Amino acid sequence: MKEKKTKQPNEVSVLIGYAGKYKVLTFFGMFLSAVAMVMGMIPYFCIWLAARDLISVAPDWTEATQIAKYGWMAFGFSFGGIIVYFAALMCTHLSAFRTAANIRKQGVAHLMKTPLGFFDNNASGLLRNRLDGGAGETETLLAHNLADIVGTAAMFIAMIVLMFVFDWRMGLACLLAAVISVLAMFSMMGGKNAKLMMEYQQAQDAMSKAGTEYVRGIPVVKVFQQTVYSFKAFKAAIEDYSAKAERYTRGVCRVPQSVNLTATEGVFIFLVPAVLLIAPSALSAGNFAGFITNFAFYAVFSAIVSTALARIMFASAGTILAKNALARINTVMNAPTLEITDDPQTPKDNGVEFKDVTFTYDGAELPALDHVSFKVLPGQTVALVGPSGGGKTTAASLIPRFWDVSSGQILVGGVNVKDIDPHVLMDKVAFVFQNTRLFKTSILENVRAARPDASREEVLSALHAAQCDDIIEKLPNGIDTLIGSEGTYLSGGEQQRVALARAILKDAPIIVLDEATAFADPENEALIQKALKTLTRGRTVIMIAHRLSTVVGADKIVVLDQGHIVETGTHDELSCAGGLYERMWKEYNQAVQWKIASVKEGV
Repeated sequence: MKEKKTKQPNEVSVLIGYAGKYKVLTFFGMFLSAVAMVMGMIPYFCIWLAARDLISVAPDWTEATQIAKYGWMAFGFSFGGIIVYFAALMCTHLSAFRTAANIRKQGVAHLMKTPLGFFDNNASGLLRNRLDGGAGETETLLAHNLADIVGTAAMFIAMIVLMFVFDWRMGLACLLAAVISVLAMFSMMGGKNAKLMMEYQQAQDAMSKAGTEYVRGIPVVKVFQQTVYSFKAFKAAIEDYSAKAERYTRGVCRVPQSVNLTATEGVFIFLVPAVLLIAPSALSAGNFAGFITNFAFYAVFSAIVSTALARIMFASAGTILAKNALARINTVMNAPTLEITDDPQTPKDNGVEFKDVTFTYDGAELPALDHVSFKVLPGQTVALVGPSGGGKTTAASLIPRFWDVSSGQILVGGVNVKDIDPHVLMDKVAFVFQNTRLFKTSILENVRAARPDASREEVLSALHAAQCDDIIEKLPNGIDTLIGSEGTYLSGGEQQRVALARAILKDAPIIVLDEATAFADPENEALIQKALKTLTRGRTVIMIAHRLSTVVGADKIVVLDQGHIVETGTHDELSCAGGLYERMWKEYNQAVQWKIASVKEGV
């Protein structure tokens, strides 16, 4: 039995759906736009009436007594059309701004539900471009293009009616230009060429991502003098974007656009041959006055053809851009979210257990963790060590559900983390990472981010426990000093101590330390170690470290290599077991004791 295909919703209807109750304004605005365009056509009819009266009484123009009436009618409908169109755009703009705001709000709300690991694979610059940039691009469609599409459709129908009301042959000549223009536009924007716009947008996304990464990496680039090499990826993204833009404009649009402009701007060229063919029969029939009147009307009316077709072209381009923008927005809206249990359970204690855990990153061929099992009893300190890429950080990240395991279970307090309310789980775990990030706000608010209801005294106490007294003393406004403003910056070790104060204030029973002293100088490391003693006292600690001296006192050491546990035990047990840990310990001691010996001159 053939599976029934689900009809995909139209992109425009999806975007209008984001407007909520404001979508009524979109439809009303489109209606007003159609009314405005029809009102804008009536002055052309008034022109025909004026020309008819003048020609019929020529050369005694004073007999044409209705000319002023027709003039005021034309002025009234023109002015009224402008007012109605202005009201139409007011309605569509209000709806468009609300739509863009709702897209941004819903997008950010959705991102708040995604696992934190999602942001490791999706750069902030890319997400911002997709969500904020995409929402901005929808404004043109909803604020202008939709109203213009409906208005232009109404104008086109009215235009065709007027074309054939007076002389169908002259009308057909004018219409021929419109047909050529529409075919030219379709060849540019329809069929397989529509995909080129998507490729162009993807290239723009890639360029935005590469640009963000390059700017953020400038300090590292300058330190290691890798400017030329680091610029290659950014340069390649720019060149790819340039190539796709040039391919579309030169390869696809050049000839059709030339034909389109020639047809729309040269409608009169199609009208002249028709007039020459009609003229003899009109003269022989004695209808010269009516012929001249009709010719005058179509000569003036032909100018509106280019206006109508230009509106169609720009509206169509806006529709394609909005479609691509919606596709980019949907990459954010369709990001995976954490599954939340309907029946949350409360952990019994602060122990952590890995039970046959396997985890594979998206797109990876081999698992980062492969059937890993170990226990961390409440109050224990367990260290995860091993070569780079062994799975240490991955294991620690799975505890607070930065990602969910592929198979197996992670238990906190005897309860599967998937069965714990995410807010409860996050309250039970505090993190200190090697790459610390502080917000561009005061020290007070940076620390208070861990517990927003904390008092000023509690923040000061946490900073004191994190050995931050010397940092506070040198800042111009103490804990109210804004980080990153007026030249106020902290070193890597100082930022790490502020992050430790944040973790201390959170007062979580489970602590995850991922290379907490990785980028600290000796002075800062000593202070960080003091702060860590305060932070970890009486708590369950999972510690990741490359400096093996920091894990000597751990209750248990788990050695990971290529996603497998190869050894488990205390430092004393493993340092003489003849395995990977013993080799790492010896290499670490050799590295610590290594120094440059002085060489005496002449020796």
